[in-house]
Amino acid sequence: MSTQLPETESQEAEPDAETQPSKGDERRAERRRRAAERERERQAEEAERAKEAEDTVQLKVFRYDPEVPEKEKPRFDDFYVPFEKGMTVLDALIYARDTYDSSLTFRHSCRQAICGSDALFVNGRQRLGCKTQLSDLDEPVRVEPLPHQEVVKDLVVDMEHFYDQMEAVEPYFQTSSLPDSELDEQRQSRENREKIKMSTRCIWCGACMSSCNIAAGDNQYLGPAAINKAYRFAMDEREGEDIKQQRLEIIEQEHGVWRCQTQFSCTEVCPKDIPLTEHIQELKREAVKSNLKFW
Repeated sequence: MSTQLPETESQEAEPDAETQPSKGDERRAERRRRAAERERERQAEEAERAKEAEDTVQLKVFRYDPEVPEKEKPRFDDFYVPFEKGMTVLDALIYARDTYDSSLTFRHSCRQAICGSDALFVNGRQRLGCKTQLSDLDEPVRVEPLPHQEVVKDLVVDMEHFYDQMEAVEPYFQTSSLPDSELDEQRQSRENREKIKMSTRCIWCGACMSSCNIAAGDNQYLGPAAINKAYRFAMDEREGEDIKQQRLEIIEQEHGVWRCQTQFSCTEVCPKDIPLTEHIQELKREAVKSNLKFW
């Protein structure tokens, strides 16, 4: 699976003959150069010590920075991280960033598999960095940004399109009828809660969308995450049949549920074990039933 890089236009800046660096600028530039050289030497020494340690893990991390000329060409950097029991891929990346290269860029937040911000492509599979144990992976551990999404820098991808697809299904509770009294609860049966329970676990990580070959070839396809979110509300008995019908009309469009080819790739990579393919198929059945007329 390939990593998509943004298209850029190269422009050569014409040198300004009238602009000459001052002596002070030259001295400051030299100090920065020497400091950068000392930092590189320190990092090299740290890397050598890590290699010589008895128990280390080798990371091969994708690197790309469109704002730095010498880093515009994608590459992989090797990091040797001292292994500790219970260490995750995210732990290793944080160690590599804090110890070897502070410019290494990736997203993370809660570190408890709830925020969904650290979805990565690790050893050829979409995974959450904070949930993936290094001890479960073969070395070298190859860490890349999510495929089929534009890379912003290193392991960070642009999630704007994913969020747009999620918003397209109106991912919020709506109802056509409210209790008579403001003090009355809008009750949900236990059976209905059990039915939609798994669909509520989505953390918007984008792993399923990245694994979907249909989404990779059809930029307008809603995708498994958005359709699962539609399922969560369409199957909630508290919204009512009229609102459910509106949701079905959204997801049964040309680029909705009918584009799914039941490859199960989204279900396989979901870090919250949501049966995404099953939910998509059930929405297909609901869409068919809503269009059947007997007269």
